Amino acid sequence: MGTVVLTILACLLSSGITGFVAYLIIKRFVENEQKKSLLELKKMQAMETLKVVNPIRLQAYERLALFLERISPNSLVLRCYQPGMDLKVLQGVLTKNIRDEFEHNLSQQVYVSSEAWNRIKEAKEEMINMINSSAVKLDNEADISSLVGSIFENVTKQNPVDSALEFLKREIKTQFE
Repeated sequence: MGTVVLTILACLLSSGITGFVAYLIIKRFVENEQKKSLLELKKMQAMETLKVVNPIRLQAYERLALFLERISPNSLVLRCYQPGMDLKVLQGVLTKNIRDEFEHNLSQQVYVSSEAWNRIKEAKEEMINMINSSAVKLDNEADISSLVGSIFENVTKQNPVDSALEFLKREIKTQFE
């Protein structure tokens, strides 16, 4: 009778150990499957987010490129000049237009790199400085064409708009290719 009980206990113990090991294996398998599923879900969510965010980011780059084009001297002077303006009025209208355009595009900074945004800000400031320094060099009674000529002369030496635009183009290529 004692050996029967020992045999039963041995069988129960070995079954218990086998069952416990099977439980641990199954538990680890289920946990790994859950982790895989969670990773796949996160990956799919990231891809869905990119499908939404990438077009918005690309649109931000487009809007900033348009901003740079609009503050370039050719576009700016043609858009802002009105017959009968004097030098100081034209200077004020040009700088105000640049600031207004910049403020209109402020929200785009969240979609581009910090370096790209800094280049945009630098281009804006350099254009305003170029306009103001060109106007300061001239007599208040000078013809508007003198101001425009001085601005274009300064831009041919160094065009902050072109360098910022080239930077944006390079960044777009690295971000979206």
